[in-house]
Amino acid sequence: MTPERTFDLLDRYLSEFRGRRVLAEKTGGKWIHYTSEEYHETAHQFAWGLLELGFEKGDKIVTITNNRPQWNFVDLGMAMAGVVHVPVYTSLNLYEYRFILEHSDAKMVIVADKRLYETVLPAFKSVPAVEYFYTFNQVEGAACWTEVLDLGKKSGSGTRKKLESIKKEILPDDFASLIYTSGTTGTAKGVMLSHRNLVGNFLAAAGVFRLTPEDRYLSILPLCHVGGRMGNYQTQYSGACIYYAESMGTIAENLKEIRATGFDAVPRILEKIYDNVIARGRSLQGMKKRIFFWAVGLGLRYAPFGEKSWFYYRKLKLADRLIFSKWREALGGEARIVGCGGASLQPRLERIFWASGLKILNMYGLTETSPIITINRQEPPLCKLGTVGALINGVELKIMEDGEICCRGHNVMLGYYKDDALTKSVMDEDGWFHTGDVGHLEKGTFLHVTDRKKEIFKLSSGKFIAPQLLENRIKESLFVDQVMVVGEHQKFASALLVPNFKFLKDWCQSREIPVPVEPDQLVCLPQVISVYQDEISKINRTLAVPERIQRIRLVPDEWSPQSGELSASLKLKRKVLEEKYKELLDSIYRRQS
Repeated sequence: MTPERTFDLLDRYLSEFRGRRVLAEKTGGKWIHYTSEEYHETAHQFAWGLLELGFEKGDKIVTITNNRPQWNFVDLGMAMAGVVHVPVYTSLNLYEYRFILEHSDAKMVIVADKRLYETVLPAFKSVPAVEYFYTFNQVEGAACWTEVLDLGKKSGSGTRKKLESIKKEILPDDFASLIYTSGTTGTAKGVMLSHRNLVGNFLAAAGVFRLTPEDRYLSILPLCHVGGRMGNYQTQYSGACIYYAESMGTIAENLKEIRATGFDAVPRILEKIYDNVIARGRSLQGMKKRIFFWAVGLGLRYAPFGEKSWFYYRKLKLADRLIFSKWREALGGEARIVGCGGASLQPRLERIFWASGLKILNMYGLTETSPIITINRQEPPLCKLGTVGALINGVELKIMEDGEICCRGHNVMLGYYKDDALTKSVMDEDGWFHTGDVGHLEKGTFLHVTDRKKEIFKLSSGKFIAPQLLENRIKESLFVDQVMVVGEHQKFASALLVPNFKFLKDWCQSREIPVPVEPDQLVCLPQVISVYQDEISKINRTLAVPERIQRIRLVPDEWSPQSGELSASLKLKRKVLEEKYKELLDSIYRRQS
């Protein structure tokens, strides 16, 4: 059966995948599995419980939790009852939680654990319209979500018949989920997505990934992130078992434990995996080290589908036997496919992972587009490494005169919640959604996204600079962890650099340079400043003159969502960074040459 509403996945489980393990979480050091029947039954119990509490179609429930099977139970339980799911990141502050609870008109909030209960409780108390507050874990003094399940289990035939009636009335274009996205600036916007939006997207993704019930997929991206959610749904459609990663720090361990055949990621995760692999290579000695970096060199020049000579692929086969097979073994030995989106992916990473036997399916979209607009396929004719792929079925794309990417189709949101003016500002009369991103099409098919329209800046010379392109080039250096390119209205572009501290310390030790304990002392060492200037000089030689980075400053801080410099989806918060490093940025341009 082909789903039309998200909760149709439940009936598909019983018709196509009865008796199979479909969801798993690690509890007490062991993986706990849930079967398709358990998923179907628990989701229905939650839906019945909501009806017992008096919930009606269109009511809202906020969830704030780590990835776990229970997210799915309540998600599809809400969907069947016509209740709108409002999934929220676990990394927000009290003000942001209060805003979302109030703005969304939520009647219930469910959080994961004691930490989030204590964090969100003041927001709950300050918004009278929120009637219920539950936790997934048992927390002293808090109501547990199982109380709703118990209501559902005890419900009578009247409630159960009512649910079946509601399900029949829910249409594909009905409001299914409200996702708040602040991006990197401004107040959070509530994106309204329909069943058609979500289902159309996961069906398109399922056709690209082609997972089977025998696959094991590690879910890493937060389920409140529309990309993580799409991956979650498309994996359920395939019947593969979804394992939820314990944390960002256990990804490698979890991949090995379950021998995952696939997983989802943002570029930042792939960068970390690559950096760890390279760090191990640098610790090798003699011939082993030379063979390792010979293989890396081959991988960085990789091109698929016979685009290089037969001799290249013969060498690559040898490199696979000697080196790349060990990379795969470090990830469990069976991983073959990764869904990647949410930010710009460095082409070198895409090439080397494909060379190692791990296909990175790079994609592009926004929360407002559910999210996929384009995606790279696994084979020709719709695969082109270095791009974000070709359109999914049922979606149109056009590039405006100023380079802005616009799309139209089943994936475009219903609009912004309670903000018609903002909706009209991004949706034109012909139904085109204006993404705010700038890009171009290669061969009329493959999309390149170059930057955010609002982030492109102009030097005083009149030359436009696309910072993301430059930042990606700079992050190809193993010395660099994060970077922000600046220079609006200035004579030249400059950059703030966050070192890859682990790599930098290893580099210092290999040259017998004493390593200070404090990062702010390390970034001031003359030898360290010199090596970063050399790295930038190498990159500058590949750039047009106006794009070259004239000055750099090293910062001792590691940027993260928790410390505020990155969004929850790991994008730079440029205004926050500009304010935080105002004095440092001022020092760059105080003496212009």
